[in-house]
Amino acid sequence: MREENIPYQSFCWVIGTTSFRTAKLNLKIEEQLLLLDKFYKVKSARGLWTWNNDMQRSYYDFMKEKGFVTGEAKRKDKDAREKTSGLVDVGLISEDRKITAAGKELLDISRNGSFSSSNIFNIGSDSFIYLKQLLKTKISVNDNTVRPFLVVLKCLNEFEYLTYDEFTYLVPLIVDEKSCKEIVSNIRKCREKAISLDDVIFARLMTMENYSKAFHTFCNSKVTEPLICLIGMNRKSREYDRPYFALYKRIKEVFIDYKENYKELLEAAKVIKHKPGMLWRNLIFNTSNSSVVREKGVETIAENCPFAKCKNEKELKEVFFKYLHVFKAKATLEDYFDLNRRYFNITDTIIFEDGELKLDMLPKYYFAEVMKELENDIFVRCDKLTDSVSLDEISAAFSVSIDSVYEKISKETGTQISTPEQAASYVNDERHRRFNELIDKKFNDSVLIELLDCFEQRDDKRIEELVTDDAAIPTIFEYVLGIIWYKVSERQGNILDYMKLSLEANLLPKTHAQGGAADIVYEYEACSEYPKHALLIEATLADGTNQRRMEMEPVSRHLGEYRIKSDNEFDYSLFISTYLDENVVTDFRYRKEMPYKKNGKTVYGMKIVPLKTDSVKSIIRNGKKYKELYGVFDKYHGLPLKDENWHAELLKEVAGEYIV
Repeated sequence: MREENIPYQSFCWVIGTTSFRTAKLNLKIEEQLLLLDKFYKVKSARGLWTWNNDMQRSYYDFMKEKGFVTGEAKRKDKDAREKTSGLVDVGLISEDRKITAAGKELLDISRNGSFSSSNIFNIGSDSFIYLKQLLKTKISVNDNTVRPFLVVLKCLNEFEYLTYDEFTYLVPLIVDEKSCKEIVSNIRKCREKAISLDDVIFARLMTMENYSKAFHTFCNSKVTEPLICLIGMNRKSREYDRPYFALYKRIKEVFIDYKENYKELLEAAKVIKHKPGMLWRNLIFNTSNSSVVREKGVETIAENCPFAKCKNEKELKEVFFKYLHVFKAKATLEDYFDLNRRYFNITDTIIFEDGELKLDMLPKYYFAEVMKELENDIFVRCDKLTDSVSLDEISAAFSVSIDSVYEKISKETGTQISTPEQAASYVNDERHRRFNELIDKKFNDSVLIELLDCFEQRDDKRIEELVTDDAAIPTIFEYVLGIIWYKVSERQGNILDYMKLSLEANLLPKTHAQGGAADIVYEYEACSEYPKHALLIEATLADGTNQRRMEMEPVSRHLGEYRIKSDNEFDYSLFISTYLDENVVTDFRYRKEMPYKKNGKTVYGMKIVPLKTDSVKSIIRNGKKYKELYGVFDKYHGLPLKDENWHAELLKEVAGEYIV
C-alpha cells in the first residue's frame, strides 16, 4: 500500500538562514547589534518589550528608518525575524531579541573601535568573540545536536585542508558520531577516486527513514505524477516536483522503450529549474543545444550516462531516484555553502583561497593539540552560548598549556617560540610573507589600474569581484592604495602594520560598523633620497561639496596631531581621491603657513600633497618609485604660495605626462 505522506527531513546543518544572505557579515552583525540596542532602549523605557508580530513590524520600520534595509517587505514581521535569526543561532541575541552577555561584549568593542588583537590566536578582539561563539554554536538536525565549527575543526585536523567540494557537499552531512566516521572515511575514498561525491551523498540520505521509505515506495509502485510528487519530498510543496514526472517518462522512452525522443528528453530536463536542472542535463547529455540534439540524437548522450546502462525499468527507477535526491541535496548544500563560509570566515582562523580551506598557523597548531579531547564536545550542546566566557569555560579541552603549542610550532618550523610576543612576531612575519604572495598572484599592475578605473566609475560590482564583497568600497579603496604604495616604495617595511585596516585570515579587508580613521601611515627610514619620516596617506571617494565638508578639516587635523606626537617636521600627508575639489587643494596648500595648535603645542609648515587617481595610474604605468616621488613632492611644496601653477606642474612631473 502506498504511503500517503513521506515528510521532508533535514539531512545537514547550516548556520543562519538563506533568507538573509549578506556580504560584509561582521559589519552587518555589528550594525544589527547597535540597532537592536537602540530599539530596545526606546521600547523597554515604555515597558513595551515583547518580540511579537507587532514588535517585529515596528523593528522593521526602525531598520528602514536607519537605512539598514531598503524597499518595502511584503511581511515586515517575517523580514525582521529573518534578519536577526542568525544572531540568535550564534548566541549574540536571545530568542526574544535581547542582546546577550556575549553580544554586549561584541557591542562594546564595536562602539569603542578597539579591534586590536590580545589573545592567543593573534586575531582581532571581535574575531576572537566570533570564534568563541562559533565554538559553542549548536545546530539541531532532526533529533541530533551538532556543533558545526567543531566538525570543521576535526576535519581540518584530520586532513590538513578541505576542498570547497568537500566543505560544501560532505562535511555538513556530519550530524552524529556515526555519520562523522562515515564521512571522514569517504572523504579519503573520494580523494583516492574510489567513490564519487554523488555516491557518498546518496548513501548518507539512504540512512534516513524517510528516504528509505520513499525509495521502497517508488520501486514498488506504478509511476504516476502523484507518486513522483510524493517521493520527491519537496520542502515547500509537492507541486514543485511535477516536472519530474515528465522527465521520468522521457528518460524511460529513450533508454527502456528505445524511442529516439532525444530532443523531447532535453526539453523535459530544461523544465527543471536552477541547479538541479543543470545537473540533470549534464548527467544525460554532452550538450544543451536543442538543434544539435535534434540533429545528432544518440551521439549527444553523455558518455557515462547511468541510464544508458539500465537493462529494465526497475534499474532505471533506482538510478532516477538516486539522482532525483542527490541533485536536490547538492542544490541545498550549495545554497548553504556561502552562509557557512561567511560565518566561519569571521573567526579569522580559517583561510579560504584557491578552492580550499585550511586553518591559519596558530589555530592549526592549537586545535591539533586539543582536538582529541575537543572531539567529545562535537555532538553535545554547550549551555554557555549566550554567556561571555573564556575558552576554558567553553570546554575543558582548552585548559591546555600554550607552552606545549609553542613547543610544537618551534619543532616543526625550526623557529624558537616560547612567549606570546615571539608567537605574534612569527605570525606577523608569516602574514607578511603571505601578503606578498597575494599581491603577486592577485594584484599585478594591470589589475591595480583596472581597480582605480572602477573606483572612478563606481563600478562596485567589479571591485568586489576583483577584491572581496566583505568590505565596504571606501575600505577597499584604502586597501588598494596601500598595496599600490607598497609597490611604489619597493616593498620596504611591513605594509600590514602601515595599513590601519582590519584584515581577514586570507588578508583581504573587512569593514567595521564604527569605521574611523583607517588610512595608511607609511614609515620610511633615512636614506640618500630623503630623511626619516612618516607619510600619512588619506584616501576618499567623496566629491564636490562632500569633499570640502568631509575632508578639509580631518586631513589637516590628522597630520597636525601626528606631527605633535612625532615631533618630526618631515612627516607629511598625501591626499588621494578620484576627484579633487579646487578649494580643497587650495586649503591644503595654505596649511604650509597656517599653524596647528593642540594642548599648548604648535606645528608649522604642514605639507599636504593632493593627488587624483589619474596620477596614481600614471605612476604605476611609468614605474615611478617613491625615492623619486619624494623629491618631486618636496620641490613643489617648497615653491612660494603665490605660484598658482604649482599643483598642475606637480601632477605633470609626478606622472611623467600631462594630467588634465
